[in-house]
Amino acid sequence: MYLKQSEATDCIELQQVHDGDGVIKRRKIFMKSSHLPVIIEIWEMDVGVSEGNHTHPDGDSAPFDSGVPFPIEEIYYINEGSGVMNVDGEEIKITAGDAVMVPPGSDHGIYNTGNNPMKFTIIWGKPDTV
Repeated sequence: MYLKQSEATDCIELQQVHDGDGVIKRRKIFMKSSHLPVIIEIWEMDVGVSEGNHTHPDGDSAPFDSGVPFPIEEIYYINEGSGVMNVDGEEIKITAGDAVMVPPGSDHGIYNTGNNPMKFTIIWGKPDTV
């Protein structure tokens, strides 16, 4: 048996994230069905929208609901558009085809500074070792 999701029919949440500017369209990929130890989402940000710089204090493990906080590692893969990521004070220009890995405890955020909407895949979970 297999499961299939479609962008045309998936529920997309609109949220302001980490005190960023504007709202981000968030599409959860098999959130309730997958047993993998990661969360996968597709995010879309219009021009000028940002996630806002943040850290995951004390290994914030939400939304894993394990009751035990653990550090998370995040991977951002840029599908469309361009912008800037800030990781521990370093500004990194990003464009379609780029991937950025953010280690546990790093201060980070993503900003659409391009001329078109930006769409990216974000994956996060507990690394094997910290």
